Amino acid sequence: MTSSVGDESFIDFLERHPLTWERLLNVLPDGVAFVDDTGIIRHANAVFTTLTGYELADLVGRSIEDIVPPSARARHVEQRRRFVDGGRVRTMGRHLNLSLLRRDGSELAVDIALAPIVLGGRPWTITLVRDDSAERSASRARDEIEQRFRLAFEENMAPMAFTDLDDRCIAVNDAFCAMVGRTREELLTGDSSLFTHPEDLGITESVQQRLIAGDVERVRYIKRYVKPDGRVIVVEISKSTARDEHGGILYFVNSERDITDELELADQLAHQALHDPLTGLANRALFDDRLTQAFERVDRYGGFGAVLLIDLDDFKGINDTRGHVTGDELLSAVAGRMQSVTRASDTLCRFGGDEFLYLAEGLSSDEEAQQVAVRLLGVFDEAFAMSGTVVEQRASIGVVTFDAGKVDRETLVRDADVALYEAKRDGKNRYVVFTPTMHHRAASHFELARELRHALATDELAMHYQPIVELSTMTVVGFEALMRWRHPSRGSVSPSVFIPLAEESGLIVELGAFALREAIATAATWASHGPYLTVNLSARQFHDPDLVATIERELKSSGFAPDRLIIEVTESATLSDVAETLGVIERLTHLGIGIALDDFGTGYSSLHYLTLVHPRIIKIDQSFVSPVHDDPRTRTLLETIVTLGQKLDVEVLAEGIETDDQLEHLRRLGCDLGQGFLFSPAVSAAEVPAMAERRFGP
Repeated sequence: MTSSVGDESFIDFLERHPLTWERLLNVLPDGVAFVDDTGIIRHANAVFTTLTGYELADLVGRSIEDIVPPSARARHVEQRRRFVDGGRVRTMGRHLNLSLLRRDGSELAVDIALAPIVLGGRPWTITLVRDDSAERSASRARDEIEQRFRLAFEENMAPMAFTDLDDRCIAVNDAFCAMVGRTREELLTGDSSLFTHPEDLGITESVQQRLIAGDVERVRYIKRYVKPDGRVIVVEISKSTARDEHGGILYFVNSERDITDELELADQLAHQALHDPLTGLANRALFDDRLTQAFERVDRYGGFGAVLLIDLDDFKGINDTRGHVTGDELLSAVAGRMQSVTRASDTLCRFGGDEFLYLAEGLSSDEEAQQVAVRLLGVFDEAFAMSGTVVEQRASIGVVTFDAGKVDRETLVRDADVALYEAKRDGKNRYVVFTPTMHHRAASHFELARELRHALATDELAMHYQPIVELSTMTVVGFEALMRWRHPSRGSVSPSVFIPLAEESGLIVELGAFALREAIATAATWASHGPYLTVNLSARQFHDPDLVATIERELKSSGFAPDRLIIEVTESATLSDVAETLGVIERLTHLGIGIALDDFGTGYSSLHYLTLVHPRIIKIDQSFVSPVHDDPRTRTLLETIVTLGQKLDVEVLAEGIETDDQLEHLRRLGCDLGQGFLFSPAVSAAEVPAMAERRFGP
């Protein structure tokens, strides 16, 4: 329908009724413009001028397309012409995303309504424009909120559910459905009893009562769910309340997490922290805790307890002759047998290496402690069969008893060690019960430690040097520094005796400093382009905070080139603190000093440490080079280690070469370096220059 104001012109009408029209137009909340059939704006109200940013004088006579954004003008012209021809009221809402172009060039979001009118016999258009920017901003905000909700709830990888005050699910996301193994339709028809473990029914209700009562605003708790396949999972639930404007609870928001694997991992880590990884027995930390509890029970209820220190006889020979893999297998087998005769009230612990501790509780006499020792020795009566080999293994045991008057942990273990020493001295494969008189015999052991300290201040200790031979040329390329002790009355004391003694007495760092000082000073006298020097470091010396400074000081004072010095370390030297180990190695490498990884192939994690240490040399343990039995598997391992060194561009040094056959086999494999009695034992410093000029073999 088209409105008409007769034949008089619009301008004449306005002139005749100015106040009426102006008041009418300016009280309207929307912008109003009168546009003729050619698209020219003839009049507008104050709101319209405000919306467009134009003054009325500037607006009148301007084409309506001037306030249409350029991208929409062509379409607007066509639509305006069709509207003029059609002559029907038309509303164009927010869904069209209309906007007008303001005088300053900005665009304003608007809603538009068009109404036809005939003025002076011509079709005009009344254009009503409403500012829609606030509504569109609110709409965008609502859309963003909805999008965030979808991300936070529906698309959240964390399982979430909304439940009412009766614990019925009113909304769940896909992650929740996957966790409980139920469809959304199943979950929205009931409460959590559908998937709750029978023993955990009532937990949720109790928690919700606390929330409803206002005791807490949010709570976290754990319960078990049962999946359709019967599998039980443990879930951690964080529950909070959604409230209306009056503070009333609308529903509960549940964010959940399946912690089944996490709890299992925590249990594993807790077990690993208190148990030996090789044998699965209690470790020293757990043993100490059990011993403390045993002291408390003896003090409260009386009776006796006993600590037994078990050491495998000549176990080092197993590692040296059959390899550490067999040695580890034997340790596990021994642990299994001893565990089988361990009483439920007692604790068996791997003390370290091939030593075990046994805590016996609830004894009524010393004789019962001896019965425990006999039972433990009995597990060694039968040989151990492992990986196709049979091992006759024996053990020695030191026994010490305690009651309410003797509850000092360190004293107990020390006394058990003294008794064990007596058992070893008396021929092994036996047990000995500690008596106070044994301290006198142990004194000689401590006397030797005192004499070793004295030897450091005299000329009794000296460094000898064993040649390292390049197998391709059979020439000497380096020397390993080895310590020797010539005692004035005991004669030559084996390193296998005084090195452990130095470890026990705390002298090992001083001994190591002596070895570095003497060896570097001697090597500095060799030809400037002569052989390199390798020096062994003990675990304690390697972790000495003054180590790097000591080496650097000795190099500077002697003038020996750092790149001719190689420090030998074993896995045992790195196991206590890997981060510290790598820090020390980095500082040594920065000085130009090389690293040799000793006894390679015998530890639990040699390959792992090889990747961390990046050594210049890896030394193959002599158990691979000169095994007691010709084992094809040992030969395969030897070949693999040599190949590994070649692939990693690391020199491989074989220790303990004693025969020509061993030498030729290593040369065929492409082993880089060799060392052993076939070439020469360690020689004095005076013999090194001549030895360095030797060429071995044809």
